[in-house]
Amino acid sequence: MAQTPRSVAEIDSFITMLTVACEDASVYARLEQILTLPDAQRKLVLHKLLSHMIEAQAPQDFAAAMACLLDDQVAEKAYEVIFKCKRGLAL
Repeated sequence: MAQTPRSVAEIDSFITMLTVACEDASVYARLEQILTLPDAQRKLVLHKLLSHMIEAQAPQDFAAAMACLLDDQVAEKAYEVIFKCKRGLAL
């Protein structure tokens, strides 16, 4: 039976990833690098990254968090969140 797709709100690791990006400059830089790409290029980079993560048997929750960024609207909001963190603004 097909599983109903989860929403981003159900993926705790996505929120954790954004929180870590606000606290860790290297995570922030990597996410910013991905999120500032044009949509098609961002998706290509993420597909390659996710394939590598699967091959490397990276934690599934982290891969799920990164996969959320394939959605254009989610990626846009994620960039807004980490941009605010860098500026010291409340989330």
